[in-house]
Amino acid sequence: MTAGSGIFARLRPAAGLAGGVLSRSLALALVAFALAACAGDKDLTIPDEPADKLYNEGLYLLQQKQQYKDAAKKFEEVDRQHPYSDWARKALLMQAYSYYEAKEYDDSITAAKRYVAMHPGSPDAAYAQYLIGSSYYEVIPDVTRDQQRTEQAMRELEQVIRRYPSTEYAASAKKKLDIARDQLAGKEMMIGRFYLTKKDFSGAINRFKLVVTQYQTTRHVEEALMRLTEAYMALGIVQEAQTAAAVLGHNFPDSQWYQNAYKLVQSGGLQPAENKQSWISKLFQPKPAGEVRIGTPVVR
Repeated sequence: MTAGSGIFARLRPAAGLAGGVLSRSLALALVAFALAACAGDKDLTIPDEPADKLYNEGLYLLQQKQQYKDAAKKFEEVDRQHPYSDWARKALLMQAYSYYEAKEYDDSITAAKRYVAMHPGSPDAAYAQYLIGSSYYEVIPDVTRDQQRTEQAMRELEQVIRRYPSTEYAASAKKKLDIARDQLAGKEMMIGRFYLTKKDFSGAINRFKLVVTQYQTTRHVEEALMRLTEAYMALGIVQEAQTAAAVLGHNFPDSQWYQNAYKLVQSGGLQPAENKQSWISKLFQPKPAGEVRIGTPVVR
């Protein structure tokens, strides 16, 4: 016997006229019951909460309780219940920030990217873009692992510098960008050293060349020049080795790496000597007046 079958069995109508009347009465009763139920459901519908109330609750969870995920969810409710309000715009940015504080960086990136796409002309678009770059920056892996996130961080931080150069976020983005560049240079140095141990000197030169051409302002450039000296000496390309050592001594005269390069060249009966036609020499020659290095913000 199915649930409720006893009730319907007791209400089953008798044969004849009485049965027909009872059947119609039961039908009307069921219709009335259904209408009453619908009315009841309507009365139970929970109305939307005011946008400012939800927003302030989110701020309380964020600032006072430091419950960052709960705060983010509250800000999401502002956007869900009041999608076209100014409160929703503010809540979307706070949602991105709350996720950032919660170390939920992918969620922070998603919310911040949505903010930039929906409100590109907002004064807070610079901060949203900074949150995107910073979220990628926070998950930069060590140099032994794939550096895709580092490259993403650099691209997004460069957007802050390029699009919002006069904001306070540009200076902070520049510092993080320098660290991210240093990370990528460190990765190339690690691979280059590996090639040296395998006596793949051409492969090593390509890696160290990448460091001094693309990451010249990082702390790895001194060692890269010394390693170029080492690799060129091993290949017998002594003029390039002399140039690498000379450029290293000219730019970093007190560096221990220069002392090592000097001894290495000297061990072959040579002295550091710069060939002005070498790619190494040309790379370190002074830039023409007015030329700006890639990534440097230009205040307009």
